[in-house]
Amino acid sequence: MAISGKRADERPAVVVIGAGPAGLVLGNLLRAEGIGCLILERGTREHVQRRARAGFLAENSVRVLTGHGLAAGLLHKGQSHGVCAFRDEHGGFELDYGALGRGERHTVYPQQDLVTDLIAEFLARGGEIRFEATALDVEGADTDRPSVRYVGADGEQHRVTARFVAGCDGNLGVARRAVLDGSAARYTRDHGVGWLAILVEAPPSMTAVTYAIHENGFAGHMARSPSVTRYYLQCPPDDDPGNWPVERVWAELDDRMRTERYGPLRTGPILDLRVVRFRSDVLDPIQRGSLFLAGDAASLISPSAAKGANLAILEADVLAGALVSALAKEDEGPLAEYSATCLPRIWHAQEFSHWMIHLLHGPAGDDADAVFGRALQRARLHDLRTSRAHQDFFAENYVGI
Repeated sequence: MAISGKRADERPAVVVIGAGPAGLVLGNLLRAEGIGCLILERGTREHVQRRARAGFLAENSVRVLTGHGLAAGLLHKGQSHGVCAFRDEHGGFELDYGALGRGERHTVYPQQDLVTDLIAEFLARGGEIRFEATALDVEGADTDRPSVRYVGADGEQHRVTARFVAGCDGNLGVARRAVLDGSAARYTRDHGVGWLAILVEAPPSMTAVTYAIHENGFAGHMARSPSVTRYYLQCPPDDDPGNWPVERVWAELDDRMRTERYGPLRTGPILDLRVVRFRSDVLDPIQRGSLFLAGDAASLISPSAAKGANLAILEADVLAGALVSALAKEDEGPLAEYSATCLPRIWHAQEFSHWMIHLLHGPAGDDADAVFGRALQRARLHDLRTSRAHQDFFAENYVGI
């Protein structure tokens, strides 16, 4: 299904694959400059607007969205968060990270709500989205007339040609594959950790994001809205959600969150249950000829530090500026530097995500390496509890990109 604010026979300057935060922010920024932009999205509009994802937006992301007129919804309904809490066998403590480091906070706004806002604004700006359009490949990436071949909602194959293609179609998308088919290097790591992600129709049980460290594994509590809460339970990375009946989920959350000590959790129907495997995957460069990657297509990051959507927005902002420079000013210098501009920030986010993985997840087992690893984990948490220098480091990296 195509939804458009312009004539269908106009050839776009930019084809964007994927209607997630990266593709939609990019599309909106291009349309604001009068640049023709077509977005191809394999899902239906209804599916994309209901797809529950993380909702922690850093101040830089809020600045980008606000500065480009894309923040009306999040400014009206988003919740400001500047405190997180930690629990372990030695007790708990809160960290007012909004008063530490650079003094920055998060705005919690469910990603599906942000996506809904961005779709509506993109269409209002005259953009076109073709939903149920499954991209098959990107051809001619090394030329000035790249094209995307896709299967449309009609079941037929189509091809669209543009001056540039932006791949915002995720870690398994065709755009990433096309860059890998060039000369890009790939850096990957499987962290051996999984999270059971649990979306619950219930108010938050705590005022702060809470990280619980337990001998059975990590547990987390993160508010999404006044009526919906996200919980996490560490599990084997290849676990099956079917192994987690409702009774087991709540029993394990009670145990790891130590509700006997801190009070009961607010329960409700489980809306979504899935296993997230912790993997890191970065390409260098994140461009090939006339093809550029943003979001998970450029780099996959673990959810431990809530960086994925924020990297996507940052990259979309950088890429939009570079594309405008090339198309409106005939200056392709910023496009040539796109990877060099974004990759240091990607690796900085990866490093902090890796630090958080080791803070929250102790190694299992009774062998010497596991015992040593858990002792290091306790030392990290002690430093975070007692050292202002460590607290400032955490605050600056937790919110910043």
